[in-house]
Amino acid sequence: MCLVFVCDKEEKVLGRHRAPGACPYCGGMVQATDIESRWRFCFLSLCFKTKTKYYCTMCTRRLEVLQLQIRESFVPFPHSNFMAKP
Repeated sequence: MCLVFVCDKEEKVLGRHRAPGACPYCGGMVQATDIESRWRFCFLSLCFKTKTKYYCTMCTRRLEVLQLQIRESFVPFPHSNFMAKP
């Protein structure tokens, strides 16, 4: 008896547009590509995702987006005595 499992990942480009900013490596324009991906197992869809990937148009590198979380207790000044009364 022989069992064959078929797993497949299908990706489809939905659209491309210019993204804000510049490439940190060469200074080129950044392009955002919206991609729809589907994981299938024996012709049944298991997972469906839409994601955005960023590329540089000059050096063709794939770029990552870093998101920083700022805490509410963030103080922009290094010293606490700048508001001290004379």
